[in-house]
Amino acid sequence: MGNDMLGAVLGIESTAHTFSMGMVNSEGVPTPSVSSMLQPKEGGIHPREAADHHADICENVLQELLSKEELKISAVAFSQGPGLAPCLRVGASVARSIATTLDVPLIGVNHCVAHIEIGREQCNCDDPVLLYVSGGNTQVISRVGDRYRVLGETLDVGIGNMLDKFARINGMAFPGGPKIEKLAAEWLEKNPNPSMEGLELPYAVHGMDLQYSGLYTAAKHMVEKGTELGAVCWSLQEHAFAASVEVAERALAHTGKTEILLGGGVACNTRLREMVTQMAEDREGSAHVPDRMFCVDNGAMIARLGWLHLKENEQTALEDSAVNPQLRTDQTVITWA
Repeated sequence: MGNDMLGAVLGIESTAHTFSMGMVNSEGVPTPSVSSMLQPKEGGIHPREAADHHADICENVLQELLSKEELKISAVAFSQGPGLAPCLRVGASVARSIATTLDVPLIGVNHCVAHIEIGREQCNCDDPVLLYVSGGNTQVISRVGDRYRVLGETLDVGIGNMLDKFARINGMAFPGGPKIEKLAAEWLEKNPNPSMEGLELPYAVHGMDLQYSGLYTAAKHMVEKGTELGAVCWSLQEHAFAASVEVAERALAHTGKTEILLGGGVACNTRLREMVTQMAEDREGSAHVPDRMFCVDNGAMIARLGWLHLKENEQTALEDSAVNPQLRTDQTVITWA
């Protein structure tokens, strides 16, 4: 299907705490999404509470988006997985309803691949290694043939979940990552030449994989023993990010690629961006980071991937539109690269 036959694509994101709708125009260029994030008063994200939130606000989100955009919807894309099953089902139901009402194609897409493709579009990079760092997942990904292959990943929890959990036990509301970043920066400003003495945490690299739970436990105990919270936040970031960037650098060396792309909500972190940029410069490569609004979960990235599928005449029949909470990055065939 040529670009001249494509219209705007609506994208619906609902994998976890955020319900978001966004669009791309007939050229696949995204516009800012309209999003609503569940922010619990205490504790973490409960899947059913998040799904109820999505169901309650989906109509308002759609109305707000349509009030801003004058594009005619030619297809509806939605996150088919991975993610929290109750949340995914809300997004899929909304997508089916809109697509059926408008009599336009329905396209289920892979959430992880969407992060890659919005990054490639925004940063104009060709064949990068992606360091995907989000709440629910952490992976180092590279395209091999017609798939995005996972070269390394977390063996326990996503880096974002680890940071959120540490923040929560120390009295910081969800989302905790930005609050840890703020405390770490404030502590570093008071301690411009810090030493790791007394702040060492476990080594999180296991071959090409990562394991963050040991970092969390050690950091938790450090605070309990009286170490200043800001110092622990700084150390936790330094160790978790350094381990992640190390595995990404190994992937660059293994594949011979020169572009590193950051994606996922944790990619909003300024310190992580600095580390990735420095690593790329040391290797005489290039680092690419999308605008923060395209790093967090957003409808526009789903719309962008839906547009790529539609360009290849790939649609999802209603009988094939069930969600897949365990969908893997390498289960999606890449026909457009």
